[in-house]
Parts: sequence; C-alpha cells; structure tokens
Amino acid sequence: MEFDTDSTALVAVDMQNGFCHPDGSLYAPGSEEVVAPVARLVDRAREAGTQVVFTRDVHPPEQFEDAHYYDEFERWGEHVLEGSQEAELVEELSVHEDDHVVEKHTYDAFHETELDGWLTARGIDDLVICGTLANVCVLHTAGSAGLRDYRPVLVEDAVGCIEPGHREYALDHADFLFGEVVGLDEVSFA
Repeated sequence: MEFDTDSTALVAVDMQNGFCHPDGSLYAPGSEEVVAPVARLVDRAREAGTQVVFTRDVHPPEQFEDAHYYDEFERWGEHVLEGSQEAELVEELSVHEDDHVVEKHTYDAFHETELDGWLTARGIDDLVICGTLANVCVLHTAGSAGLRDYRPVLVEDAVGCIEPGHREYALDHADFLFGEVVGLDEVSFA
C-alpha cells in the first residue's frame, strides 16, 4: 500500500518509557517488542519526506484531583507524569526538527489537542498509525481520526499490546468500523 507523502502523516502513538521500557510503571513486553518496527516505519516515512507525528501521553500530577468519573490514576495508577523520564519517548525514537509532537492527557490524541488543526493546515488526509497500546490509545486515536474523516490505517505488526488478544480485538474493531489494517511490509511512501 503506497501512501502519498504530501497528504499522509505517520502517527506513532505513545512510544514512551513508561509503556515500552522494563522500568516503566505500565510496561508491557508487547509495547517494547514494537519499538524496532515503529522505528523502521519512522525511518521509512522520513526518507520519503512524509510527516512524522509522535504522541506523548503526559499527566500533570493534579490532573484527576477534581474528576467526577474519569480518573486514569485510579484505573492504572500514576503513570507518565509530566516532567518524568517515563513521559519521554524511548531513546530509539528521537524527534527530528521537522517532526511534530502532540502532548495529550487522555487516550485520544485528538481530544483537546491541536492535532486536528495541525493536520488540516498541512492537507493531511491519510494517517498511518502505529504505537501502543492497541486497545487503548491506538484504538481511540484511530477511531477519533476516522470520525473526523481522516483515513486511519493501522500497521498491525507495529502496534503494541498487553496481551495478543487485545491487539487482535483492536485491529478487528478498527477494520470493521472506521479504518484499515495493513502489515509493515505493505507500507510504502512516495
């Protein structure tokens, strides 16, 4: 599947130490396993001149103090706190000057961020999505993209998970409702 570099962005979701590094508070081996495939996709996109977007899940320590119901710290414990090493991208994925980084405070990278406006201003229609976790931030970001009339294409072997069943569920759900699923070797940018 070939993507037009002028109208496509590669979106790498939450490839952070807190999820991908063994010392992370929400470490999942399945997230660490996709660091290399995500890095290959990023390199491939950059070589072709395709825009690269990294999302970072970042939580101010007081974010959920006044929460009525939605409290990620209650569900997951404190994680990727603002300013912490956990909140940083893994060292294998360095941010280049032309890349865009979106800091988000929930599962969906479009929720209360500048991502939609940033993509629209650049004429981006197609999003090649990779990262972690499959059934959490990847799924919610891809679903939100589809509802905003972007074409979300999830790269199945570059999506991390806690359990393989979570990845299978998320990819099947995305493919059924709002997006497409492809393999890493099927993706090219031109």
